Amino acid sequence: MKSSNFSRRGLLRAFAATALTAAPVYSNAAGVLRGSGDVRRITMRNQRTSESIDMIYWVEGQYIDEALTEISGFMRDWRHNEIINYDRRNVDIIAATHRLMETNEPYLMLSGYRSPATNAMLASRNRGVATGSYHIKGMAADLRLSTRSTTQMAAAAIACNAGGVGRYGRSNFVHMDCGPIRTWRR
Repeated sequence: MKSSNFSRRGLLRAFAATALTAAPVYSNAAGVLRGSGDVRRITMRNQRTSESIDMIYWVEGQYIDEALTEISGFMRDWRHNEIINYDRRNVDIIAATHRLMETNEPYLMLSGYRSPATNAMLASRNRGVATGSYHIKGMAADLRLSTRSTTQMAAAAIACNAGGVGRYGRSNFVHMDCGPIRTWRR
């Protein structure tokens, strides 16, 4: 088993080695994944539905439409069973962050897509839920790993330099989205 120690230097070395190949039309996370060969993979478990996904979604420079459709179904709003096309840029950020952390543990997904109704309900109960959340656009996920701290996860996501990263230490999860680059802590 690999050590769960996570060095900033190692993270930056991994990012620097692959960042030069990032395509400007996609998030920098795609550059991190370029170093992984001709395959991109995502592996997660949904906390609410107990469903799991372990899927190759990109091969030899091409996204696999069927895989992206399945990922969208996995990331659905479970309260209303509502599905939208989940943004593949965020799938890349999630996969790149996972790869940088060098773990085989699947992410535990707490929240992916949220319908406007679900987001409004959550916002009425918790002032930390943004009314214009990237979750309602299919561009965000709240994730957890038992073998990595929120600090380690956030550092890996920030190294992708590809979207929003929120560290929620008390709740033990990291928010990743493919919106503008920004960070926050709660």
